[in-house]
Amino acid sequence: MALAAIGIRLSSPGPVLYRAVRAGRDGRPFVMYKMRTMHHRRRSDDSLITAEDDSLITAEKDPRVFPFGAWLRRAKLDELPQIFNVLRGEMAIVGPRPEDPTIVDQHYTAAQWETLKVAPGLTSPGALYSTTHGEQRLSAVDPERDYVQRVLPVKLALDRVYVRHASVGYDLALIFRTIAVVAGRALGRRLFRDPPEMREALQL
Repeated sequence: MALAAIGIRLSSPGPVLYRAVRAGRDGRPFVMYKMRTMHHRRRSDDSLITAEDDSLITAEKDPRVFPFGAWLRRAKLDELPQIFNVLRGEMAIVGPRPEDPTIVDQHYTAAQWETLKVAPGLTSPGALYSTTHGEQRLSAVDPERDYVQRVLPVKLALDRVYVRHASVGYDLALIFRTIAVVAGRALGRRLFRDPPEMREALQL
């Protein structure tokens, strides 16, 4: 994290951390920490505004992301500060990835609220799917629309499968799957198989 912080400061002026409001267990909002991967711009009063506030969803090759930030995102190192959220009891290691409250309020169905019955996590079947398959389904024109229509329903169905079958053994398997995905992407792998939960998720 210290090396990443140095790289961010050398790559783009502004703070190292980005604070994002997310919907936690039972939909309660909390502040999730991430390494900043986007450039800042200034308001008319010369105060900083982060580029992450412009759009809820980041497309592949998003011009707001600086090169070192893009590498951090690929390697998932930008998520490391969420360890503090885990220590504070706001997140778990494994659990559905927390969403922006706006997306939850506007797009979650009653059935999809099932994913909010447990603590959000650093990794989950839905999070892995979003990493391995979701980014290719986002256009640069309207990534938020594409995310809501093409990615979110499958991602939440996969996480509903997780919620229904959660166990220590399942969590450990997901941790190892996450390590394999991160390592594969770091080595340049682009194509991944559908997750093993996909058949049950599609039934949902």
